Amino acid sequence: MRKLAALAALALAPLAARADEGMWTYNNFPSQKVEQAYGFRPSPEWLKHAQLSSARLAGGCSASFVSPDGLVMTNHHCAHSCIEQLSTGEKDFVKSGFYAKTLQDEVKCPEIEVNQLVEITDVTAEMNKATAGLEGQQYFEAQKGAMARLEKACQTSDALRCEVVTLYHGGVYNLYKYRRFQDVRLVFAPEFAIAFFGGDPDNFMFPRYDLDVSFIRVYDGGKPAQMKDYFKWSPAGVKEGDLTFVSGHPGGTSRQLTISELEYQRDVALPERLFSLSELRGQLTQYQKRGPEEARHSNATLFYVENGIKALKGRFEALTDKAFFQSKVKDEDALKAKLGQDPQKAKQFLPAFDAVARSQATLKEIRKPLRYIEQGGGFQGELFHHARALVRGGEERTKPNEKRLREFRESALPAVTQALFSTAPIYPEFEVFELTFSLTKLRENLGADDPFVKKVLGKKSPEELATELVKGTKLADPALRKHLWEGGKAAVDASKDPMIEFARFVDPDGRAIRKRYEDEVEAVQKKNDEIVARARFEIEGTSTYPDATFTLRLSYGSVKGYQENGKYVKPLTTIGGAFDRATGRDPFALPKSWLDAKPRLNLATSFDMATTNDIIGGNSGSPVIDRNGQIVGLIFDGNIQSLGGDYGFDPAVNRAVAVHSSALVEALDRIYGAGRIVKELKGQK
Repeated sequence: MRKLAALAALALAPLAARADEGMWTYNNFPSQKVEQAYGFRPSPEWLKHAQLSSARLAGGCSASFVSPDGLVMTNHHCAHSCIEQLSTGEKDFVKSGFYAKTLQDEVKCPEIEVNQLVEITDVTAEMNKATAGLEGQQYFEAQKGAMARLEKACQTSDALRCEVVTLYHGGVYNLYKYRRFQDVRLVFAPEFAIAFFGGDPDNFMFPRYDLDVSFIRVYDGGKPAQMKDYFKWSPAGVKEGDLTFVSGHPGGTSRQLTISELEYQRDVALPERLFSLSELRGQLTQYQKRGPEEARHSNATLFYVENGIKALKGRFEALTDKAFFQSKVKDEDALKAKLGQDPQKAKQFLPAFDAVARSQATLKEIRKPLRYIEQGGGFQGELFHHARALVRGGEERTKPNEKRLREFRESALPAVTQALFSTAPIYPEFEVFELTFSLTKLRENLGADDPFVKKVLGKKSPEELATELVKGTKLADPALRKHLWEGGKAAVDASKDPMIEFARFVDPDGRAIRKRYEDEVEAVQKKNDEIVARARFEIEGTSTYPDATFTLRLSYGSVKGYQENGKYVKPLTTIGGAFDRATGRDPFALPKSWLDAKPRLNLATSFDMATTNDIIGGNSGSPVIDRNGQIVGLIFDGNIQSLGGDYGFDPAVNRAVAVHSSALVEALDRIYGAGRIVKELKGQK
């Protein structure tokens, strides 16, 4: 409750960023504020080097380049999909860990893509010109078309990835150009038992004793990619009070949403999502009891579900705190009052708040068919996902680039084909489980008498239909998927594969509800959020940072403890503390490698640390660097107080949680014998 009260106080303060708050874009970083607070001013050269040394995992995580030979550091849970996909019942790398002793032993990940941000261009004028004076569907189509044109002109080869990024909810548009790496190979991963030590009970908690790390390598032309910019390793790490920077890709925040948008999250979206995930967790837990192989290939899904429940619960508790929410209402009322003092501004800006509210009312009305028919809630599983990609990809690629669904624009196709041609194993039993569960939820939420439900199920039960589709399809074969993709619309239309036919059967319904959402919700919301953003610009300009958008941001802070329940929580733990915390029983069981290595370890070595850096989901895998631009840690979590950080930041108790750089080297060297990696990190031959 102290956390929520603090958030309430912060929301009532001036709108500009406070203290160590802020997920700043690299082209608007407040170097002067850092100098005032910590006596260090990052230079343009320092910032450019940090930008180019940072990396993004396109699937939703952050990372960093840590050697000139393309070595990349990220979290174990960020590379978990690769580790699991490379595992078998006989060689479970999730359980036992993985280490490539030589370069030749590094194994290609089926689906991971790594991006390096190389250029940021302001395209606000071009985007505003394209949408000037337009409303509704015309606005949406013009915006989508302008984005597609700018991205296509930028992306001159598949080695690049270009994205138009909406900042300040439409106040600014930037074009981000990335260098794209799709040949990514696994180098090192510890055992899951230490990568997620403490399990769900310790998730989003501190103190922590967790080695949540993986190393991968990017290749170019079959050889390790040569990187001019990369982060060097700090010889000493950091101690309490030291300045820290986190360079990563926060996924999304909602600190600048209108009250009607927050009300929709509080009253509709978050409760429904929490209930749904809780049901899925129960079903997954039962599925895992079928046998060790079932448990192995569903572990990642269960991990992400449990993580999602805890994260969303924190957001929900923040929005349901009356004092905090009322402070957000007062903040918006104050903004409206300032605008209302000028009749011209009142006419220009105030109607946008009502328009956004109407879009949220429409979203509430259509949310269930949108989620269960179009957004995948009713058709879970890799096989259906592949089938829909083939059906829609065949159709969309016959259209002009600017008229396509966004996920099939030219600049997005390399990511689509990487997933579609993936050699990752598909488990039929798990596919039946996922599709059965989602079809059951489809019927439950839309109703047994709903015409679409009747169309889909007919006289069959969800399990009967799921079993029939999964057992009948041949789409588990990546060669077939590649053949259909390359054959285009004609090949897909001619296919008699039951999963393809099913995806084709439900596609018109999905497109119809999507069109209504785009025309009546998304277009209205984007257009009027942009107007609200411009209203804020009248007051703030760019003195504050935009909401997170899974684009590269830099935050600053320090290694610092905090008060919790009347006690001081120290910001650093030690390796020795992990042995003290271990019980020998999951999830507090240390792996055998750690128990065997205990006599060799310096138990006083710093293990995990807490900092005041402002982060959110998506920052997982972000490097923590010092004023010299050297690696001092690896972000993997936040504390429980940080879960309300989607809506506000409290420097008193919000903490980012990272593995200390000293622990990383100690473990690699003295536990895993990974001297090859240690030498590479330290720049030794």
